[in-house]
Amino acid sequence: MTDRNALIQPDRGQQAIALHLVDKATLPDFLKSLNGAQRSTLAAQKFEGGGYEYAIVPDADGWFAVAGVANVADLSSWCMAKLADVLPGGTYRRAGGEPGKALHGWVTGQYRFDRYRKDATEAEPRILLTKDVAQIEPALAEAAAVLMVRDLVNTPAEDMGPFQLEAEVRALAKRYHAEVHVVSGDALERDYPMVHAVGRAAARSHAPRLIEMEWGDPKHPRVAIVGKGVCFDSGGLDIKPSSGMALMKKDMGGAAHAIALAGLIMALNLKIRLHLLVPAVENAISANAFRPGDILRSRAGLSVEVTNTDAEGRLVLGDALARASELQAELVIDFATLTGAARVALGPDLPAMFARTDATANDLLRAGMERDDACWRLPLHDGYREYLKSDVADLQNSPSNGFAGASVAALFLDRFVGEGIDWAHFDTFAWRPVAKPGRPKGGDALGLRAAWGLLKARYG
Repeated sequence: MTDRNALIQPDRGQQAIALHLVDKATLPDFLKSLNGAQRSTLAAQKFEGGGYEYAIVPDADGWFAVAGVANVADLSSWCMAKLADVLPGGTYRRAGGEPGKALHGWVTGQYRFDRYRKDATEAEPRILLTKDVAQIEPALAEAAAVLMVRDLVNTPAEDMGPFQLEAEVRALAKRYHAEVHVVSGDALERDYPMVHAVGRAAARSHAPRLIEMEWGDPKHPRVAIVGKGVCFDSGGLDIKPSSGMALMKKDMGGAAHAIALAGLIMALNLKIRLHLLVPAVENAISANAFRPGDILRSRAGLSVEVTNTDAEGRLVLGDALARASELQAELVIDFATLTGAARVALGPDLPAMFARTDATANDLLRAGMERDDACWRLPLHDGYREYLKSDVADLQNSPSNGFAGASVAALFLDRFVGEGIDWAHFDTFAWRPVAKPGRPKGGDALGLRAAWGLLKARYG
């Protein structure tokens, strides 16, 4: 297995292949610096300096590479990612500058999920040098968090159930000397009744659980990170069609984001008291599955009428958010693959983001743009709270009118977050249906780097 931490190394003048980055504006001057044969080589490869274009050019006894980017003066995370995928294995150096943010895409561009492939072959790594040594550790840590999300989401539900999510958290806790507490199985019924109700129909090997991890100095500000861990979602008794189940291994994508973000926080020793919460369940079907019409108790004391068993993620998150609020977190951030409505509104690339305060929303939007991890704010519109009214309980979990589905789901969660707590919610897809440089088809982190940017700015 490729050592991902070796893909970025300090530039100490060692031998390396030159990478020349150009854009449409700088290409003419770059061509003037080449000899006639080299210009002919670029022309033969139809290189025009467009984004993600590349060419290999002979140079004396060796060669160098030329790559097109959108703007040489403002490199993106992804502008060198294709090079990391297509160039021969070896060591490279950007000519005339530093890679900057492109360090991220250099690592993520070499990601492969081949756990189940017999024909998988180990590619020779492409190593990138940088003189900006201080950026190596944070760049590698951020990339590692993204790749962890991909690995967890890409793994099918049989091998990534509630028990395996617990194992991932315990492995992180052991590495960083954190504390883990887990409530599982029927013991959930008293303290986390909605987590228990959603997960009780699963096989014993996939029994539900509420996973908690705490790390850091108790004197530091408390920040809770919560992730929806529905390891497979059949829809319950309101069963999904087969087409709707095809990607439901990714319904624990929120938990993957939360676990990976927790690992990033600990790896870079952020000055917070971290509280990670993952309600991990499988929404299965059996004789004891929860039913439409059931009224569930919740940890927060609210009663919830189940109008749709396929709106289960907000139920398990409700109990987890109530627990996070009890310890008076200064900030709560949750991630969830929560609604199809968010995808209809924003497509697969943009996670829907909700926040109680404009300051937090603006900080997340800014951090996402800085890290090429854009999100889009949707409203917590008070006028839609009436959609959650129930005739027989404090609220219902899924209105039937079909309006503003992502906002209404977020308003449901808002009922379980303590009053006065700064809270942000990401309704993320956690999946990339079409490959892009540095971002292969499959599980992906969408919103994680934006959240990390906010945390780093506030508590770094």
